[in-house]
Amino acid sequence: MFEIKVQGIFSAAHHVRGYQGDCAGDHGHTYRIEVGTRVGKLDKIGMAVDFRMVKNELKKILVRLDHQNLNKLPFFRKNNATAEWVARFIFRELKKKIKSVYSVTVWEGYENAVTYFE
Repeated sequence: MFEIKVQGIFSAAHHVRGYQGDCAGDHGHTYRIEVGTRVGKLDKIGMAVDFRMVKNELKKILVRLDHQNLNKLPFFRKNNATAEWVARFIFRELKKKIKSVYSVTVWEGYENAVTYFE
């Protein structure tokens, strides 16, 4: 089994509805995203997954989030704009294009991360 990882970043504002504390107010983060893909065998040239293809698909999603207030985007009007929901959103969007996506990790700053996988 091979696991390939690709990273990207975006910056966005949000607030956490229902939270009692600082995160209840509008604030921002630079989010670091790590996408994991898994495959059982290599292709004919010896690659598991093309890094560039994964990175390009990730960029298409991140540009929709970058410099936005996440709470105002349709998905996050229904789902709280937590790192957990950001991870699930990115995972599900990527999975539509890349079947080998296994996990999405969202780093909210340098010390806190959440990973979503199915």
